[in-house]
Amino acid sequence: MQDEDSFALVDALAANLEAWQRCPPRLCLEVGCGSGYVVCSLALLLRQAGAAAQLLATDVNPRAAAATAQTLAAHQVRDRVDIVLADLASALLPSIAGLVDVLVFNPPYVPTPDEEVERGGIAAAWAGGERGRRVADRLLRLVPALLSPRGEMFLVAVHENDPPELMQLMEAAGFEARVALQRSADEERLTILHFRRRPGETAGAAAAAAAGGAAAAGAAGAAPAPE
Repeated sequence: MQDEDSFALVDALAANLEAWQRCPPRLCLEVGCGSGYVVCSLALLLRQAGAAAQLLATDVNPRAAAATAQTLAAHQVRDRVDIVLADLASALLPSIAGLVDVLVFNPPYVPTPDEEVERGGIAAAWAGGERGRRVADRLLRLVPALLSPRGEMFLVAVHENDPPELMQLMEAAGFEARVALQRSADEERLTILHFRRRPGETAGAAAAAAAGGAAAAGAAGAAPAPE
């Protein structure tokens, strides 16, 4: 289902193309870029929309960063994306606090024992811990600090992750939440959630949230990924 979730996520992004043509994003971030398919597709969509956005992609795995660089180069958009070796996005704070217009995350979402999350290696691509939420919940704590006043986030979830609860949590944090897309894949139900700052909400507490959120997420040092 790993391919299907990426395809669904890109379809949800493509459905937002008209909105980006009207109001081009300035800074976009994909957390956990993996093969680079999603961030490459996003770069191509933004080019189609005429948006000269800066794109960032993070991954904790150097092999994933290298694969992303190859994918971007193959589609002539390598120069549009900066790849950073980092654990989620905490290492980018506070430098990009309150600046991210589009945040994209396809987390490891398969429910597993928590120790599988810590194991690293290939298991890190799918092991989500209790309810498949351990990694996603870490990033969601950083979202209020990361997103700009008009920022939005696209998140992949499955039934075991409890998408309605995820929506409630983000609504309580000052966001509008909706289901952008649902699709069946391999006997599972994929849901792409879309969060946007509620009108009137601001990123005024971004600096404080960045400091607290980064500590909660266990920040790791960031380094430019190898070409």
